[in-house]
Amino acid sequence: MFNNLSDRLDSAFKLLKGENRLTELNVADSIKEIRRALVDADVNYKIAKEFTDKVKEKALGTQNVLKSVKPGDLMVKIVMDELVALMGGTAAEINLKGKPAVVLIAGLQGSGKTTFSGKLAYYLKSQQKRNPLLVACDVYRPAAIDQLTVLGQQINVPVYKEPGNNDPVQIALNAIAHAKAHNLDVVIVDTAGRLAIDETMMKEIAAVKSAITPQETLFVVDSMTGQDAVNTAKAFNDVINYDGVVLTKLDGDTRGGAALSVKYTVGKPIKFVSQGEKMDTLDVFYPDRMAQRILGMGDIVSFVEKAQAQFDEKEVARLEKKIRKNQLDFEDFLSQIRTLKKMGDLKSLMGMIPGMSKALRDVDINDSAFNRTEAIILSMTPEERRNPDLINMSRKRRIAAGSGNTLDQVNAFVRQFEQMRKMMHKMSKMPMNFPDIMGGARGAVPGRNKFRR
Repeated sequence: MFNNLSDRLDSAFKLLKGENRLTELNVADSIKEIRRALVDADVNYKIAKEFTDKVKEKALGTQNVLKSVKPGDLMVKIVMDELVALMGGTAAEINLKGKPAVVLIAGLQGSGKTTFSGKLAYYLKSQQKRNPLLVACDVYRPAAIDQLTVLGQQINVPVYKEPGNNDPVQIALNAIAHAKAHNLDVVIVDTAGRLAIDETMMKEIAAVKSAITPQETLFVVDSMTGQDAVNTAKAFNDVINYDGVVLTKLDGDTRGGAALSVKYTVGKPIKFVSQGEKMDTLDVFYPDRMAQRILGMGDIVSFVEKAQAQFDEKEVARLEKKIRKNQLDFEDFLSQIRTLKKMGDLKSLMGMIPGMSKALRDVDINDSAFNRTEAIILSMTPEERRNPDLINMSRKRRIAAGSGNTLDQVNAFVRQFEQMRKMMHKMSKMPMNFPDIMGGARGAVPGRNKFRR
């Protein structure tokens, strides 16, 4: 995500390396590279020019004030502040005040509207304890209703549909009545898209909005399309005046133009970002966290939040106690693997850790990486899982045969587990604990954490 933009900005900051202070000359060189990086990321030239003019003004305004701060670090701070401002400043909440609250989803075909609708339903159900209803109003795209039905089954959320009815306005109104009758407090209306903007499409989405008067209208944007997505967002806003934007497909080859330009161009906040096909890969959009990721600082706050959502405090305390006694077993290890997998895409998670995004860029991290480990552990008897010391050579042969692995692979895993257990036991004796580590990690970037607010 934003790899090329991150690299180009990093190169711009390196131009200031070795400089004692900011001057008009070295600032001009750095600004030129920053502007090129933004334009290359498909940011409109006018926006890039205005952005870099602000950065230049602030950089030259502080050149004689913050003499103790390295020029490169100061430029990073200024650019980060301006990126945050460009993307909206603060996170924007979704409005769910209606009874039921009605959320209208709009966008072009292929932008990820239907998948987002499912993700939003799952998010509202799991994070906000709401009772959502998905509504299939895409009456044109083949299998659109079936897709939404399958998504609803995956997340155990009801789907309202009327096969054979080609009137999306009536379907949406009937769905709201159905929600009221069945005590469902959020209605998510998935509308039809087109391959391009056309008059028929605009009239239809405008008619649906006028009829159901939603509390929230969200426009879904494919973030891989860059400036084209921004132009489409503006055209839709002129017709339906939506409340916020959703950026999808951030796990793809995203250049960054949409994320950096849409708030400036349309004046509407980005409310959610989505990546991948899994239903739990929807996040609230935080401009400051996105700016950190663009600048290669990671997003440790989001990482911690995802961990906290999956790890039970009592379970963490129990594990800590076992680690201190060097009693960690395969049952514990299996439990932690499954918890980690629930947190989302592994490569995306690792990219949230400062410094890891660039290191892992060309490394293929498959979500099935733990499958072999799970197979080995599940081929053990309950007694063996609770007592790793029981596993001798004959037991290893049986485990290898039962898990479909070689004896060498089982040996390697058991050896790695023992090394990990010893290391964790050793670390547990150090004067720090998990909360201390995570607390210290928030926003901590070597040489840059002084700028955390």
